[in-house]
Order: sequence, then C-alpha cells, then structure tokens
Amino acid sequence: MTRCVALLGGSFDPVHHGHVALAALFAELLRPDELRILPALPWQKASLQAGERDRIRMLELAFAGESFDVVIDTREIDRGTPTYTVETLRGLRAELGDAASIVFLMGADQLQKLDTWRDWQELFALCNLAVAARPGYALDEDRLPPAVADQLARRLAAPGEVRAASHGKVCLARTLAVDISATQIRNALGKEPATGADQGTDLGALVPRGVLDYIQQHNLYKS
Repeated sequence: MTRCVALLGGSFDPVHHGHVALAALFAELLRPDELRILPALPWQKASLQAGERDRIRMLELAFAGESFDVVIDTREIDRGTPTYTVETLRGLRAELGDAASIVFLMGADQLQKLDTWRDWQELFALCNLAVAARPGYALDEDRLPPAVADQLARRLAAPGEVRAASHGKVCLARTLAVDISATQIRNALGKEPATGADQGTDLGALVPRGVLDYIQQHNLYKS
C-alpha cells in the first residue's frame, strides 16, 4: 500500500478546536500512515502574537488527547525565515520520495484564495489536497477563482483515490461545520484580563482545555 503522509500547516496562533476537527476528519477519511502538523512563519499574515515555542507547546497540548497520533514538524520554524508552502512541499517530496502520497489539508477559506499562493499550480505536482467545508466559505466551483475551479474540476477524487495517489488529486469534505477563527479567540482573550472571556464567550468551546490553561498561565494574547 502507498505510504500516505497528511500535512496540516498554519500559524496556529493559537491552535483551536477547528484545527483539531479538521485533522480528525481527514485522519478518519484518509487513514494516513502519518499526520504532521507544521507550524509556520507565514508570509501572508502580520507578526504573530505567540512565540514559536509557545505555539509548538500549544499544539502538543491540543492533540495530546486525540485518538490519532500526530507529529509536530517544526521545519518551517527551525528555518528561521518565512517559508512558502510550495518550498516546504518541495523539501518533503525530496525527503519522502516520488511514490509517497502527500496530502495537504486545508479549509475552504484557504481554497478560495489558493491562487494568491506562491507557485500555487505547482502544488498539484507535489501533493494532493484535502479540503474541508467551513461556514461562510462555499466549496462550490462558482464561488472559487476561475483558475482554481478549473484545477478542481479535473482533479476531484474520493478520499481512497487521494490516499493512493502520490499527487495531483483533490478531495472535498462538506461535513465539517466548525466556525472558529484564531482572530476571534485572540480578541476575546485580550478584552478581559481576569478570565479571558469576552461578553459571554465560552473559550472552552473554542480552544482545547489544555491550550486555554497554557494561554492563561503564560499570559498570552493580553492587550
């Protein structure tokens, strides 16, 4: 059977239940041999509020209680400079070989702006994509940039086909209805120093308990 490595990248500032749900969904659908979480130093976002080691520790805490195993891959942080996704995938492809199935996981919000990514069309020569729905971000082709919709129309496949292919396939999952953003969490944490709550916001519903405890213990995201 083809070795399958699933990748979930992001700034994770902080990691939240939406990230964990996305990983869990595709862990179930794809049954990868390995699921790697890649905290990034992203080009497209302003300076991050949490430090690299804090973000890594929060990821460890977020996934500690899950039924599937993950590896926190710190190559982008270790590099020390912002890295484009395509560059990371080139490195991983060289490391894993031509035969391995590499599947990059993302939400529909990222798919809608995929054509703004550096060398985005090369992604299909390096990996497969697995995209999950998100409230407010449709997966319908008429809601995507035309060039992205064209690529998807030619590459759509079932999860099993994606798992078996080394690259070039895309599967869509419309069953993930989690609407959480890291910005929402940072805003809530910053508005109420005593508890991290914002006008009734239930942060426990947004952030894994261990992560929330870590944030509060280390006074992260205080305005």
